Amino acid sequence: MPRYSLVGYDSSESSQRAYRFAMDVARACKGRVRVVSVLQVTQGGADACALVMTDSASERTRETLQELRALDPDTDQLVDLEITHGSPGDVLLHQVRQHPIDHIVIGHTARGALGRWLLGSVSEDVLAGAHVPVTVVR
Repeated sequence: MPRYSLVGYDSSESSQRAYRFAMDVARACKGRVRVVSVLQVTQGGADACALVMTDSASERTRETLQELRALDPDTDQLVDLEITHGSPGDVLLHQVRQHPIDHIVIGHTARGALGRWLLGSVSEDVLAGAHVPVTVVR
């Protein structure tokens, strides 16, 4: 039974479904949920990126907590939230190495072949690299 599920969260409908599923699992298994939201900075130097990340992370933390609380009333009791930066697939796999994660829950986003080629697929990256069970919620 999963005791600590990881959810990649980006406010999309698919990540909201994944979050709800992970919360149901946490309640059923008396576990917890680690929610990770990844900020991506694509332009600017190191100093600009650091400033943007700090400001964006604080604001994004408040916004994400509000969203999660609206989705599930047990958020404050069952959730650990982290806002970070990087490539979403890499970040999620790194989280599994850094924390006692025993289950990953990700939302499925329908993209065509071109979209996957241009933007990548977080679910494909996670499925290929995870050493814990992964649930893809449609």
